[in-house]
Amino acid sequence: MANRDKSVLEHIKNYCKEIDSFIERFGDDYKIFIGDRAYFNAVAMCILQIGELSNSLSEEFRAETSGKIPWVNIRGMRNIVAHAYGSLDENLVWETATNDIPELLEFCNTELIRFNQIKDRDDAR
Repeated sequence: MANRDKSVLEHIKNYCKEIDSFIERFGDDYKIFIGDRAYFNAVAMCILQIGELSNSLSEEFRAETSGKIPWVNIRGMRNIVAHAYGSLDENLVWETATNDIPELLEFCNTELIRFNQIKDRDDAR
């Protein structure tokens, strides 16, 4: 199960990094974000994918880390993005991208280091 969680976290991390690269490319400016549908849609799609992937994490991992990361909210955000049908709150997506995604990226980095340390320790036995 740990290998599955590690793989999912690597994918989530990659989507977080994509969002960071979009912000770097297009600009860390809300007015630019809401004025460029390609920028907005690219970020929203990554958020949707993160939410989808979060559901693939084991229940044990989500329970163990729920105090650090709000998995239920991440899944809820996925549902909002998937079902808003053109009325998606631009501010909500922006706030998620600029406030929540950096925290999620940091979490993924930390957990992936921890997974690798556990693997290294187990391999040394």
